Parts: sequence; structure tokens; C-alpha cells
Amino acid sequence: MKPHYNVLFLCTGNSARSIMAEAILNRKGQPTFTAYSAGSHPSGYVREETLAQLKSAGLPIEGLRSKSWGEFAKSGAPQMDFVFTVCDNAAGEVCPVWPGQPTTAHWGVPEPGAVGSNPEQLERSFRDAFVMLDRRISLFLALPLASLDQLAIKKEIDRIGQQ
Repeated sequence: MKPHYNVLFLCTGNSARSIMAEAILNRKGQPTFTAYSAGSHPSGYVREETLAQLKSAGLPIEGLRSKSWGEFAKSGAPQMDFVFTVCDNAAGEVCPVWPGQPTTAHWGVPEPGAVGSNPEQLERSFRDAFVMLDRRISLFLALPLASLDQLAIKKEIDRIGQQ
């Protein structure tokens, strides 16, 4: 029987990329994976473009919210097996100490909201971010985690983030 893995996707605002990654992995990775997302400086809202992209992909949006990474550093929070940063800003920030020392990687994705205010450009940018995250998560799910040692897993998840 496969073990269960908890995965945290971190970004600065927790309003777009990390939210999309959480929704994708919770759909594609069940029942082996449970995904969470958080931000170092959460915006307090999920962007409408994020919700529209998730809906168009047929993913549920109920319960998605912008939250602080502090929720997952507290005593009693789920123990993380993997922590992925998905925005360029989060890669340079000092992360709190995570209980259990999860395996970490940076999977940088360009900020989809940085393209301006043109609705068509925004839609395309959010779709591109979704596709990139979906592809990386699919590659992650294809890894034989139960048969790889920690160093091999780290090497593979770093490689995925560079694609």
C-alpha cells in the first residue's frame, strides 16, 4: 500500500499560482496526495482569473482561500512531505522551519497577473500558468516515490522545476 503525502505550494500572495497547484494536485493526486497552499504575504483573496481558470478546467473551487504559511508552521498542522515554491519572489524568502523537514524544490512560474489589464492577455497568462503547473504536477505524480531515496527524489523534483 502506498503511503500518503502532504504537499504545500508556497507563493507570496497565495491568490493565483499556489491556489491553482493546490486544486490540480488535490484532483489528480487523490487519494495518495493532499495538497495545500499558502503565501508569505497572503493577499486575503483568490483572484477571479484563478477561479475562472479552475472552473474552465473542471476543478472544484469550494474551500479555496488565500492563507498565510504560518497556518502550516503551527503545532497541530499537517506534517508536510513536500514544499514547492511556485513564484519567483518566494524563492528568495526565508521559509519557516517545517516540522519533519520536507523535501523542497522551486517550481517558478511567471506571475500571470503581471501582463496588464487586457482581459484576453490575462486569460491567456492564467491559462499558461495553469498548463505549466499541470504539466509539472503530472511529472511529479509519475515519480515512483516509494522506490526512490530522498536524494533521488530531490534531484527529480528539482529537474521538474527547471522544465
